[in-house]
Amino acid sequence: MKNRKLRMGMVGGGSDAFIGAIHRRAAFMDNQIELVCGCFSINPEISKSSGLSYFLPEDRIYNNYKEMFDHEMELPEDERMDFVTIVTPNRFHFEPAMMALERGFHVVVDKPMTFSLEEAKLLQKKVKETGLVLALTHVYSAFPAVKEAKARIARGELGMLRRVYVEYSQGWLSHRIELNGGNNAVWRTDPKSSGKGGCVGDIGTHAWHLSEYITGLKVQEVCAELSTFAPGRPIDDDAAAFLHYENGVKGVLTATQVATGEANNIRIRIYGDEGGLEWRQMEPNTLTLKWGNRPEEILQIGNNGFLSKEALWNVRTPAGHPEGFIEAFANIYHNFSLTVRAMKNGQKPEGDCLDFPTVDDGVRGLQFIETMVAASNDNVNKWHKWVE
Repeated sequence: MKNRKLRMGMVGGGSDAFIGAIHRRAAFMDNQIELVCGCFSINPEISKSSGLSYFLPEDRIYNNYKEMFDHEMELPEDERMDFVTIVTPNRFHFEPAMMALERGFHVVVDKPMTFSLEEAKLLQKKVKETGLVLALTHVYSAFPAVKEAKARIARGELGMLRRVYVEYSQGWLSHRIELNGGNNAVWRTDPKSSGKGGCVGDIGTHAWHLSEYITGLKVQEVCAELSTFAPGRPIDDDAAAFLHYENGVKGVLTATQVATGEANNIRIRIYGDEGGLEWRQMEPNTLTLKWGNRPEEILQIGNNGFLSKEALWNVRTPAGHPEGFIEAFANIYHNFSLTVRAMKNGQKPEGDCLDFPTVDDGVRGLQFIETMVAASNDNVNKWHKWVE
């Protein structure tokens, strides 16, 4: 591979979409990636106007993703895109991701990875067959403070883990704003677009993934209740669960989109027999460490000597200069781009560049949704084994 930027295509993410702009800013942050083409909307006019506003040539702005993949494959290898980012409603994740893998393109996709568990397993099989890279944007696992928390638990600083409390509280769906149209609530509250899970799929998967990522332990059993508080809404807007992890660790998970007044309040607390820790996404650069035999510590994340190498790899600024949501997205793109670049150069990716969510996380995410839905619907059995 020549000394050049990786070439990114995009499905979704037009000028009328929120998350597409986040992805582009994050992808460009480390100067490793450039946008070269895209189908930015199911509306061809929006796709074209968006592409032109991104300064793309008209012949690289497509009306649909099949047209994009077919035309990109006709281009010389040193011109066509290297990977595609998929930022669409859940039901439009699988087909473009599978098309990309079948044509030799790497993939970045939002979570949940697919509409159903069956689709997720098909993508997992295709990734293994092709040897290509699929990155999943579970963004909260990419904050430096989260990396630090994971490293300290892996070193045994908290002792034997006992308890996990993880919550994700929003209030934006306290009323049925989806009925007004013209907002992200429309597809997120429609089972035909979101899949089986509403709140549990949208933000509950983030809470679950964060807990497994930091502890390094997998959930094995779930006792859950999914609720719908907004009258007439056809899908859950609130989720709560007791979790059994490996090694006898027990947890509590709550995710809600009807906590009136809450913005994006993600909080995780983990306790072992020697200590505990706490992280809140709304104070992303602070990690609180709690001890039974000495005072509480407040660790300010930054480029300093107190951090693990895993955290330092993902830190961009000195302590006191906040790094947040877009920087965390950028960490995923940075590690993904280094991995893809190594593969294109015939090298084996290794080390910290491999630290990003993959297709396997995507499958577990759909298994989490399926398990939560099954557990909530079961009025007889208290605990549900993890759906395989």
